[in-house]
Amino acid sequence: MQSFDTLRGLAIRYRTTVAAILELNLGTDPRRLQVGQTISICPGYRGRRGSGISRRELELSNHIRLLWEEHVFWTRLTIISMVHGLPDVSLVTDRLLKNPVDFEEALGPFYGPGIARTFAELLADHLTIAAELVDAAIKGDAARAADAERRWYENADDIARFLGSINPCWSEAEWRTMLHEHLALTKSEAVSQITGDFQESIRLFDEIEEQALEMADLMVRGIVRQFPGRFLSI
Repeated sequence: MQSFDTLRGLAIRYRTTVAAILELNLGTDPRRLQVGQTISICPGYRGRRGSGISRRELELSNHIRLLWEEHVFWTRLTIISMVHGLPDVSLVTDRLLKNPVDFEEALGPFYGPGIARTFAELLADHLTIAAELVDAAIKGDAARAADAERRWYENADDIARFLGSINPCWSEAEWRTMLHEHLALTKSEAVSQITGDFQESIRLFDEIEEQALEMADLMVRGIVRQFPGRFLSI
């Protein structure tokens, strides 16, 4: 708890209810809250009853996993087209930049158009800066590459901070770690294409793909825990 925090304010901020917060914090007296007190505000999660999931959760999982798969797949194709000067580079890049829009449509029903659009803008910046970094590396412009890489990591921190602020079940630190890993792997993938180490590029993409699915699952778990009522068995 921070100064001027109230359970009602926390409930509004994290899209839950005072009753749900009190249920997660048995013994907490809402009239005697103290600065520095730890309050759990991840609503609705108690662990699973049984091993199954609802159809709605499965559909969300499949959709979010598809979006992260497309994110890394079209990133790879864009890198290959840029490095090797293929004639489809503009078409592939345009398809890659559709990915943030698709994420916006997926998150909108949960967080509203404003929050979903902000995430899409941050993700679009992530892709645009990555293209700048690859272009600078291809041309051997070390100073421009270093500047792009710095901004790329700053953008990743912005994304992690943003996600941590909209969902109490998402850890900013965890997202930052995963996004930094994603950037490091993607940079290595680009370097392997530039240097012609195509076997290493394939190996790296296998790792990138697996890590992207981990990010997808992290995103899905947070949404399901934050909005449990939307994923009841039907």
